[in-house]
Amino acid sequence: MVTINENYLKLKTGYLFPEIGRRVSTFAAANPDAPIIKLGIGDVTEPLPEACRAAMITAVQDMGDRATFKGYGPEQGYLWLREKIAQHDFQARGCDVSAEEIFVSDGSKCDCSNILDIFGDDNTIAVTDPVYPVYVDTNVMAGHTGPAQDDGKYEGLTYLPITADNDFTAQIPSHKVDLIYLCFPNNPTGAVASKAHLQAWVDYALAHGSLIFFDAAYEAYITDEAIPHSIYEIPGARDCAIEFRSFSKNAGFTGTRCALTVVPKTLTVKASDGTDVALHSLWNRRQATKFNGVSYVVQRGAEAVYSEAGQAQIQALISFYMANAQIIRDQLSAAGITTYGGVNAPYVWVKTPHDLSSWDFFDKLLGTCHVVGTPGSGFGAAGEGYFRISAFNSRENVENAMARITAKFSA
Repeated sequence: MVTINENYLKLKTGYLFPEIGRRVSTFAAANPDAPIIKLGIGDVTEPLPEACRAAMITAVQDMGDRATFKGYGPEQGYLWLREKIAQHDFQARGCDVSAEEIFVSDGSKCDCSNILDIFGDDNTIAVTDPVYPVYVDTNVMAGHTGPAQDDGKYEGLTYLPITADNDFTAQIPSHKVDLIYLCFPNNPTGAVASKAHLQAWVDYALAHGSLIFFDAAYEAYITDEAIPHSIYEIPGARDCAIEFRSFSKNAGFTGTRCALTVVPKTLTVKASDGTDVALHSLWNRRQATKFNGVSYVVQRGAEAVYSEAGQAQIQALISFYMANAQIIRDQLSAAGITTYGGVNAPYVWVKTPHDLSSWDFFDKLLGTCHVVGTPGSGFGAAGEGYFRISAFNSRENVENAMARITAKFSA
């Protein structure tokens, strides 16, 4: 008899974004003339930077010549890309990260879940609440949690609420946890973590033998010079943290897929017999076994991000989306709606007006304004009563969406 991994049966009905898609499709089918504007998922809308496109075109031409054709590349990524990443993203900010510690992949979403392959089933796990759903759902799938409770939380996870009441700061647990997921700038709230706050987390991890999974997918949107872009700007982080980054949000690679994970060679954890095991070698083995690498063409496009033209072009993209975020913040605030985030991140975290629940506000926005956002409760129990609006869209769509919302919900 064929059996299944019954941990999947513990998952709450419907992953957040497919559920949003289902509701939008149902509404659109019933209202085919409704001009729907989608500010829900964090997908970019602007074209790839010209420098990246040009590099990818050249790379495609390379593939048409036997002398420059590329077959399987290194599972860790081509060294010429990893060297650029190490130099520009880490060493330029004073981080002790070498090219050999960087693993190029097809997405941070994949890496955040695949990393669980190299960890045991008896680790205690902490996540912020609200949280990027992938962190929770992949641990459920891997059997690291108990069943879902009535409030949507899973037994066996430590939840760290981040709300307006604590200034969206992840409170350090009073007890020991093994694996800690931190995402800053935060998805979904748009909050950031100061050096002092990250230092406190690193100190906690070092004192307890814990490991931090640091998701820095939105680091390029940080505008405050005092805010760290990498966990490795914090002393001691090399001995307690793995960092995930992506080309999706800064360079628009959501459709071409390229990301990276940093696993320092100094980072070790304990085997059951008490011996130290280097995580770098384990992750390298995992990737070499289960992953064939990102395509040559895409990696050449990613390399172009670090050219002079590429840097200017991605900064223009970031500035464009952040201008959208400011429009969202300003318009909603002027309408009397409380907003957070949107300053160092491309997401605006909204307090739902008139005490509406997150999903009721979603349905009301869709039904009356034809605008799609993301219900805060979909990110966790502490997200109830909040709503995420993404700045990833055209200027025209953002302005039209805000005009519709403010006309309907102005105080």
